[in-house]
Amino acid sequence: MTEEVKEEKTNEKKEQDTATEEVTEETAVETTTDEEVRVEPEEEEVAVFSGDVDEEDKTYTYDQLQAQSEDYTDEEFNELAGMYEDTLNEIEEKEIVTGRVVSVDEDYVVVDIGFKSEGMVQTNEFPDEVVENLQPGDEVDVFLDKVEDQEGQLILSRRKADILHAWETIERAAETGEIVEGKIQRRIKGGMVADIMGIDAFLPGSQIDVRPVRDFDAYVGKTMEFQVVKLNMSAENVVVSHRALIESDLEEQREEILETIEEGQVLQGIVKNITDFGVFIDLGGVDGLLHITDLSWGRVDHPEEIVSLDQQLNVAVIDFDEETKRVSLGLKQLQPHPWEEIDLKYPENIQVQGRVVSIADYGAFIELEKGVEGLIHISEMSWTQHIKHPSQLVSKDDIIDCVVLNVNEPEKKISLGVKQLEKDPWEDIDERYPVGSKHKGTVRNLTNFGVFVELEPGIDGLIHISDLSWTEKINHPNEVIDKDEEIEVVILAIDFENRRITLGHKQIEENPWEKFAEEYSGTNQVEGEVFKITDKGVFVKLPHDLEGFIPASKTEAEEEPEENFEEGDTVEAYVIELDETNKNITLSQREKDVKESKSAKSKKSRGKKEQEGPAPQTGTPTLGEMSGLADLKKEMADKEKAARNLQNKAEEVEEEEDNADEEE
Repeated sequence: MTEEVKEEKTNEKKEQDTATEEVTEETAVETTTDEEVRVEPEEEEVAVFSGDVDEEDKTYTYDQLQAQSEDYTDEEFNELAGMYEDTLNEIEEKEIVTGRVVSVDEDYVVVDIGFKSEGMVQTNEFPDEVVENLQPGDEVDVFLDKVEDQEGQLILSRRKADILHAWETIERAAETGEIVEGKIQRRIKGGMVADIMGIDAFLPGSQIDVRPVRDFDAYVGKTMEFQVVKLNMSAENVVVSHRALIESDLEEQREEILETIEEGQVLQGIVKNITDFGVFIDLGGVDGLLHITDLSWGRVDHPEEIVSLDQQLNVAVIDFDEETKRVSLGLKQLQPHPWEEIDLKYPENIQVQGRVVSIADYGAFIELEKGVEGLIHISEMSWTQHIKHPSQLVSKDDIIDCVVLNVNEPEKKISLGVKQLEKDPWEDIDERYPVGSKHKGTVRNLTNFGVFVELEPGIDGLIHISDLSWTEKINHPNEVIDKDEEIEVVILAIDFENRRITLGHKQIEENPWEKFAEEYSGTNQVEGEVFKITDKGVFVKLPHDLEGFIPASKTEAEEEPEENFEEGDTVEAYVIELDETNKNITLSQREKDVKESKSAKSKKSRGKKEQEGPAPQTGTPTLGEMSGLADLKKEMADKEKAARNLQNKAEEVEEEEDNADEEE
């Protein structure tokens, strides 16, 4: 019995004693002194409740129970009250208390925590696996939220008890370094959210593993161990790390590796990260750099061509800096050098196949195998084509066939050729195109100095502008011929060293200048038709489609030609000058001009003979000697030779223009 109940009973007893005293006083005044008249009242039967449940159902009034309680002495009463109070626990609100399950149903779990009344906890606050096995009498921890609500009920919570337990565990783990377990719930910016006993903790992406994480989603749903690295109780902020646990495990292994590592050692590692310049290898707590140049003996544009992330491979230690603890690794060092016995693998003139790995202005580099490359010089790409850049023939990553021309093992160079796969068309060029033979070709290009004619694919020749016509004065080839037009040519010369063919078009016909010289070298008199008259003279059409010019001062009238000649007139004149190179024939109607011309030529001829010495006598003089044309022919030959010397330079210019046209 509590103090409040005891005090209430004491007050009631005092009130009853006071009332009894008042009644006694009133009775004493009214009664007589005759003691015999006084009658003693009968004693009432006091109700006794034994507390046995087997007793017949009886109803007791409060007075009956109160009367019975008065049978206890104060000492007995205090003893009983103390015994009752000892059955009650001393509890405080906002604490975790341990209670005993009284009953369990679908909605509530009734828990006795040793207080005057029992409390109820909603079933959904317990984990499903706990509710399934919960039985009356089981002890559970609950959070005492409030001693009494408005209805006098205890307010208990299992969920709050679990949360408080979790925070206590996390706080202890942060202080002692104790490992906690949690489950990855979801991915967020910068990392993951881990559920640790119902508390959301942040796991940064950099703290998941010692190696960079590429697939964060793969960790969702995984249960992992963590170390609490940061805790803010007031903000309820928890930061955890899984990497810290791995690093602590690897530290001992790292020290062991650093103590035993040495150059030339072969270790096993895992590809941790790939960059443009190389690969970082995890050797088990120690990272090493595998540079791109040490991945393969061959050419590597990017490390991803050789390795992939998380790949396990063996590497060789090629350098170790004890001060900085930097480890340089190599992969190609585990393979034999590809240039060993290179002359046996690639003898000269053998046909091989390779991949184009690089193209330069001067040629293309071909990878024959990893670490072995050869160069196809631009001059070795075609027998006939004028290739300005190798890209006209090959592209990067093309697989091509070629021939080994030379192997320089000390300098690790191999010369290759493509044109050697085909027969050299110039081997029998003189048999197919002998000098003086006539052929047909296609005009491929026109230049200021001549015409390039394709005799067959890859075989071109040049017609110099001076060899296009015997008679016409041509300023540009397009005046007489067009591109892609078929043309007849004569082989004039073949330059095997420079692989050039000199062609002529006018040589298809007989030289009219020679015929003209033969026919009119005796009398020098020729007949022609006037076709043009100017104030300076008269132009005359001559035999063999030639043209002559009579200056105004050399006409019979020696006056204004326009007054003495008309177009279509037939005139006779003497040949006083014949210039085949410039295609000029000078005529005169005056005999004295003929004599003067012969006299000048004779003097010129005698001067040359005196310088050269006496000429052998051949008997009857030739027509050329008779007419004075021998010197003229020699002069024409010299001019022709000079024209031929210009051909080499002309062809070089043509090549440049030809390549420009191909690019366009």
